[in-house]
Amino acid sequence: MQGMTATARLGVLGALMLATALPATAQQPRVVNAKMQTRPAAAGLEKELHALLSAQAEPAWTGYAVPMIAGQHQMCCYSSGDEFAHASGCCGPCRLESSRGINLSTDEHSDAGSLGTVKLEGPNYLVALFRIEHKRVDRIRAFSEDCQLDAGGLPFTWLTNVQPAESVAWLASFVTAPLSDAESETTPNQRPSQHALTAIALHADPAADRALEGFASPNQPESLRGHTAFWLGAARGKHGLAVLKRMAHEDPSDRVREKVTFALSVSHEPEAVEEMIRMARSDPGSRVRGQALFWLGQKAGKKAASAITAAIENDPETEVKKRAVFALSQLPKDEGVPLLIQVARTNRNPVVRKQAMFWLGQSNDPRALAFFEEILLR
Repeated sequence: MQGMTATARLGVLGALMLATALPATAQQPRVVNAKMQTRPAAAGLEKELHALLSAQAEPAWTGYAVPMIAGQHQMCCYSSGDEFAHASGCCGPCRLESSRGINLSTDEHSDAGSLGTVKLEGPNYLVALFRIEHKRVDRIRAFSEDCQLDAGGLPFTWLTNVQPAESVAWLASFVTAPLSDAESETTPNQRPSQHALTAIALHADPAADRALEGFASPNQPESLRGHTAFWLGAARGKHGLAVLKRMAHEDPSDRVREKVTFALSVSHEPEAVEEMIRMARSDPGSRVRGQALFWLGQKAGKKAASAITAAIENDPETEVKKRAVFALSQLPKDEGVPLLIQVARTNRNPVVRKQAMFWLGQSNDPRALAFFEEILLR
């Protein structure tokens, strides 16, 4: 700081102190329209929440923040009536007492940049909220720290000093709890268990990996294993891939292994493609092989194309061969169209040739037109 005046040095030091303090204050979201109070959870999260539950018969909200996995995982609300939010590429206030708007999560494939807002880094904290009524939790919501929350005039207790592992344990109790009569009449994405699972998956803590691995065990319900598979691929990196590979080999349900193929397709780990190829080639379920081929079709690259064409030639099921032909149509045209022409020209199965011709017709590619002219003018 040589050469600076005393006033300038004080200004720089003040800015540095403010920047250092920001992460601590940024944990608490902006909450409006709330009767707000703050209390520590140093004695233990479960103990504190049970105390709140036992004392609160009327509707109220409580919540806390924990570190969030790295990446562009913004979880806010969007309402089609919020013109400012739509124009700015951001989100409107999340009205906790309203069913309007939806939670959404964006990653590096988000089109936020095209709407005028580009964030170089994602949020650092996950906000977990619980609605209490009749001395029980009837709703769970998860947001990123950058969302503005409207509590609808209700009491709102913000808990501090929450340990991530305790948060995972509390949320896991909702994931594995039996459905109540009221919950069984709702769609899965409205149930507290689904929001609790999402929140666990976004925790930046090894306890989340352990919990998700437990949810993926064969003794858990199929629906839970399938939903867990998605988050293992979408959020849990190398550890998630390791669990998905085990599920791909060992899960007894074809339906769950179909979900695993999709989870592998959203994983950012390079080895995920290798496991998709293995499933496309050798999974015992024909529907699973077909799904693996479908998601391989969304991937560009020589490995994916080679696995798809191998299925067309070698899979014993015609329906799987048809799915493989469709997968070729989903590859970039420079990869897919020549392979479709080759299948239409040389494959011995007439159903497969017909399928290749159909997807060539949908491609609007000049090479496909030249091939049709060649066939028709013979």
